[in-house]
Amino acid sequence: VQLQASGGGLVQAGGSLRLSCAASGGTFSRYAMGWFRQAPGKEREFVAAYNLSGNKIWSDSVKGRFTISRENARNTAYLQMNSLKPEDTAVYYCAADRRIITGALRNYVHWDYWGQGTQVTVSS
Repeated sequence: VQLQASGGGLVQAGGSLRLSCAASGGTFSRYAMGWFRQAPGKEREFVAAYNLSGNKIWSDSVKGRFTISRENARNTAYLQMNSLKPEDTAVYYCAADRRIITGALRNYVHWDYWGQGTQVTVSS
């Protein structure tokens, strides 16, 4: 499957952005979908994901502020980000996998497919 992330940009602290991840080349509904982010000089960090059962898993750092959703008919996943903070600044990546187990979701090395990333910058 091929993934294309979009929707990043520059926003002030407290603002909102919605990221999209468009998938092609696979049966989208059969994939776990995840969002990760990577700030300069830091390791890629888990943000949120749907596991293969359709359950949502969150990072504690974004719980209550970010919402993950997906539209299987449109082959698209979304990350709605509210109450953004400067520390949310990073390149955001979407990921997909057909076999990943829930216990491995938070580690980026276990995901097979990646989008190209979209920059999110939050100014203070």
